[in-house]
Amino acid sequence: MSILDFIIADKQIEVAQKKKIFPIPYLEASPLFDRQSNSLVECLSKSASGIIAEHKRRSPSKQNINSSLSVAEVASSYEKAGACGMSVLTDGKYFGGSLDDLNLARSATSFPILRKEFIIDEYQIIEAKAHGADVVLLIASVLSREKIKQLSTKAKEHGLEVLLEIHNLQELEKSIMPSLDIIGVNNRNLNTFRVSLATSKNLIHKIPDEFIKISESGLNDVDAIKDLKTHGYQGFLVGENFMKTDNPGETAQKFIKHIES
Repeated sequence: MSILDFIIADKQIEVAQKKKIFPIPYLEASPLFDRQSNSLVECLSKSASGIIAEHKRRSPSKQNINSSLSVAEVASSYEKAGACGMSVLTDGKYFGGSLDDLNLARSATSFPILRKEFIIDEYQIIEAKAHGADVVLLIASVLSREKIKQLSTKAKEHGLEVLLEIHNLQELEKSIMPSLDIIGVNNRNLNTFRVSLATSKNLIHKIPDEFIKISESGLNDVDAIKDLKTHGYQGFLVGENFMKTDNPGETAQKFIKHIES
C-alpha cells in the first residue's frame, strides 16, 4: 500500500467516528454555517501574484516543517502580505492539522480559506462549511467521477467553491464537470512524493478555459512562478516555502512583491 492508501483508509475510520460524535444537525447549528462565503475564484482573477499561502505543520514526506507558530498569527500575516487566500491542512495524523486550525484562521481573517483535506464523504463538506471554509479540495486520484460529482454538487449547494486536484491527464479527463471552479495541478506525485514542474506545463493546455488554473507543490522560487504564469496559470499554492521560516507572513510578502515586480 502507498502512503495515500493508508491516509484514505484512516480517513474512512475517522469520518465514521466523527459522524457518531458530531452528527450533521450539530454541525449545521454552527454560527459559521450561514455565513456568506468569500470567492477564491474572484480573488485569483484579480490578483497579480495569484499566491494561495498554506499553513502546514508537517507532512509524510518532510515530517516536521514548523509546529511552533500560531495559526491565527500566520493567517493574519498572510492576509496582510497580500495573498489571495489561505490553505489550511486539517488532517491530524499525517499533517498535524485540525478543524480548530480552520476556526482560528477564520477568526483572524476575511480572505478566502481552503480546507485542505482528504475529502471522501459529504459529511466533510458540511464540516468545512461549519468551520468557516470558503473552498474545499477534492483529489481526483482517490475519487471516482461519480464521487467527484456528488461531493462537488454538495459543496455548491452550500455556497462553497471547489478546487479539484489532478496529477495527470487521465485524472483530468475523468473529472471535468460544471460543478468545479478551480483545477489544480499537483506537481508532487502522491505515491513517490517526487516533484516536477513539468507536470503543470504538460497539462495546462488540456484544462478547459472556463476553470481557474492553479499549480501546486514545489513552487520555491519566483522565477518558476513567473514562468508558469506565461503558460497560463492564474494561481499558485505555496506552503512549505513560507512555513519553513520563522515568519511565514514576512516571507510571503517579499515573495509576492517579487512576483508583482
